Amino acid sequence: MAMTNVPNVKTRIAADRNAFAERYSAVRAASLALAHPLTPEDQAIQSMPDASPTKWHLAHTTWFFETFILNAHAQNYEEFDPAYAYLFNSYYEAEGPRHPRNERGMLSRPPLADIHRYRAHVDEAMLRIIETASADAWAAIAPLLELGFNHEEQHQELILMDIKHLLSLNPLSPAYARRGPHEARAASSLEWERFEGGLLEIGHHGEGFAFDNEGPRHKVWLEPFRLAKRLSTVGEYLAFIEDGGYERPEFWLSDGWAAAQAEGWKAPLYWTQNGGEQRIFTLHGERALNSVEPVSHVSYYEADAFARWSGKRLAREGEWEVAARAAHEDGNFADSGAYHPRPASDPSTLGQMFGDLWEWTQSPYTAYPRFSPAPGAVGEYNGKFMVNQFVLRGGACVTPIGHVRATYRNFFPPAARWAFSGIRLADDD
Repeated sequence: MAMTNVPNVKTRIAADRNAFAERYSAVRAASLALAHPLTPEDQAIQSMPDASPTKWHLAHTTWFFETFILNAHAQNYEEFDPAYAYLFNSYYEAEGPRHPRNERGMLSRPPLADIHRYRAHVDEAMLRIIETASADAWAAIAPLLELGFNHEEQHQELILMDIKHLLSLNPLSPAYARRGPHEARAASSLEWERFEGGLLEIGHHGEGFAFDNEGPRHKVWLEPFRLAKRLSTVGEYLAFIEDGGYERPEFWLSDGWAAAQAEGWKAPLYWTQNGGEQRIFTLHGERALNSVEPVSHVSYYEADAFARWSGKRLAREGEWEVAARAAHEDGNFADSGAYHPRPASDPSTLGQMFGDLWEWTQSPYTAYPRFSPAPGAVGEYNGKFMVNQFVLRGGACVTPIGHVRATYRNFFPPAARWAFSGIRLADDD
């Protein structure tokens, strides 16, 4: 007897492919939309070795799909330009040699128009393979597509990070986008959320996409702790500066003090003095500081020094993840178009855990127990960077909405300041 309520398998598979095609088109369009306000000149310049030109980001994300899906699985696929394999590989040793990272800004050729044609060439082939791949090929392609979507979303955030650094160096202080609202709210006292701790599990498990560095799920022991209900503010950080925070080595790790002295740090990145007034450069242009918004663009060293000056500490990543499980994704993400952290909407509840700013933790970026990178080039995605970096959690105002989760582990070197990074204080209970 036929069971008419059983879904038709072919229809379900077709629907899955349609969803992948729609997601592919949406992610690819979002990257072009972020680049749209920029001139071709804007998109070609590299402001420092850690940043990349927008044009390079648009090409590299295309190379990712071409290399790992089309070249590996598409029959009779013709590369747009074989030289692009050298120009737009980032760090994948298994895929061969690459153009030096610190010379990406020297690539005046190929022109931006060619990069747009490259994207269109690959997009056409990608949509075709999503529709026509055999069942066996689709089983291999679908996970790579998920990785590619999330990879491109990471580069969408990098486009905004990198262009902000570039525009900040221009004496004209040009804005990337129309000025966002300057929110003025009353200053609020810092309140705390208490957690019992104990033997708990962290790390990704179950359904849904996650990067390999988010697992395996494992047990951690946490002593009772407290977490600030909001991010630390510009006003609080100004008090640290005015109390000689950058001149008092007792608050600083040795490497942090050496970095601050060598670089001449006196305030967070993008803060300037203009006629005695402290101002800040944002993606909406330069403006006066807002004392109640979260302080941003601080290194791990600065975050740690501020925490010590406050008599507190930074959270461990296990503490942050346990706390975030019950938190709402109520923060400000890139989709709002307000590419700057906003003041806490309700400082009496645990908030800003997602969006607004990546939060430094005191945890070094290392492998979880039983972690093993995937074989081949995609195994180079995260594992080989597990040294000399610290973990950040939560996402930022330049992160695409839906990209992060409680288990997501971002990582940067401790001296990095151009990321949208901030501070949430923690304490032992």
